[in-house]
Amino acid sequence: MKGKTIIQIVLGIAIVALAVLLYNSIMKPVRFDNEYTKRRDACAEKLKAIRTLEEAYKVTYGTYTGSFDTLLTRLMHEDSMKTIVKVTNYDKIPEDVDINEVPEKEAVEKGYVSRQEVYINPIKKLREDKKLPTIDATGHTVQMTDEQIMKLRYVPYPKGTDKEFELNAGMVDKSGFMVPVFECKVSLEDLLADMDKQERVNKIAEIEKVAGRYAGWKVGDMTQPVTDGNFE
Repeated sequence: MKGKTIIQIVLGIAIVALAVLLYNSIMKPVRFDNEYTKRRDACAEKLKAIRTLEEAYKVTYGTYTGSFDTLLTRLMHEDSMKTIVKVTNYDKIPEDVDINEVPEKEAVEKGYVSRQEVYINPIKKLREDKKLPTIDATGHTVQMTDEQIMKLRYVPYPKGTDKEFELNAGMVDKSGFMVPVFECKVSLEDLLADMDKQERVNKIAEIEKVAGRYAGWKVGDMTQPVTDGNFE
């Protein structure tokens, strides 16, 4: 009985070990895909915000920039974006006129209201227009802080690294006209650097050979005037 009991115990341990190995072999790609998706989404949020900043930069300066230092410093610290504001000229409005009841076109024609060009800070304008959204710790949508904007240049994973997105800008010929373009991207090789090597190689091969696209995440394109992201 003693020998039989030992055999049963050994078989039980072997069965448990095999079950664990089987479970891990099944869950390994699942865990990889879950982490892959999380990292994709984190990159997408940053790349969308970088695109918003590049578009604001182009509106302000007429072109894109391939330098994060230039992009962030100028947008953060210069009052350089031209906008039109409506000014109510109260001194020209008769006492018996309720400006709220006057159609805007008529108010402009009579001088009650005028439009003026002013220069404001681009980041301030983007926040006012709710174009720099992010989710805070409580799950609410808020506008990015200065600190969050300054950190947009850094790839969110692997944690603890200072890897930056690759940012480029230039000009391309479009039907005989030179138009500005930009591209911001990170390769999966860099983004998944701390994850299982074979799973990473398989994912990159799948995207390059099967999907036939860039193995990474990006917005914009250096060969054509588009600002789409390949995650959209």
